[in-house]
Amino acid sequence: MNDRRSERDAPLKSDPAKLEEGLRALVELIARLRSPEGCPWDRAQKREDIGRYLIEEAYEVLEALESPLPEALQEELGDLLFHILFLAEMARESGDFDLAGVLEAIRAKMIRRHPHVFGDTRINGVDDVRRNWEEIKKDEGKGEREGSLMAGLPRSLTTLARVQRVTGRASEQGFDWPDTAGVIEKLEEEIAEFRGALKAGDAGRMAEEAGDILFTAVNLCRFAGADAEASLRAALQRFTDRFSHIEKALAGQGKRPVD
Repeated sequence: MNDRRSERDAPLKSDPAKLEEGLRALVELIARLRSPEGCPWDRAQKREDIGRYLIEEAYEVLEALESPLPEALQEELGDLLFHILFLAEMARESGDFDLAGVLEAIRAKMIRRHPHVFGDTRINGVDDVRRNWEEIKKDEGKGEREGSLMAGLPRSLTTLARVQRVTGRASEQGFDWPDTAGVIEKLEEEIAEFRGALKAGDAGRMAEEAGDILFTAVNLCRFAGADAEASLRAALQRFTDRFSHIEKALAGQGKRPVD
């Protein structure tokens, strides 16, 4: 058992020729699907269609990351890569750019944003890397505008992720609680305000206070070093697992949860 574990944990040796051939074969497959002799459904796809599928596949990758089975992640990464290459093929067909351009652009960007690896810049740790990264983004014209917390955030971010990113940026500007106790105190304050709205029967205020509770809870995740989206997804999984167990137990008694 230990020998098999150590073999699985050992890094795989990549074969450059096999990688190149595999990528080429997948690109050619997509081109065939998009050709007049290919698949009508694939030819009918628009960029926005593939964009929606891309988001779905990205979430499936996140779920696979939580699986103990490496095969699950391998499969989902393949699905995600397929849609990325599909978009690149559509861009090639329209004359915008091709996959070679995508690869060269990201390679150049990563070299540019890692001057401590590919240049002479000296760093003293992760914080220096992050600061350098943000400064380079600003020089590229992609950095956040001064005074704007929302600039540069993808529109497709979930609200939980957006809150965590925005409040993280605010924290970098010194706008934050001093410690986790301060966040918990604020959360208790928001819950008390929700109770007041509930007692008054004010639906509008209840919705507003519920939003404040959620907002503060995301900040609590940030202080705990936890990803709010992943934390909520894990909580949902625990709930569904427990509910499924209850359903099965009741079904064995000829009952349902509503009985």
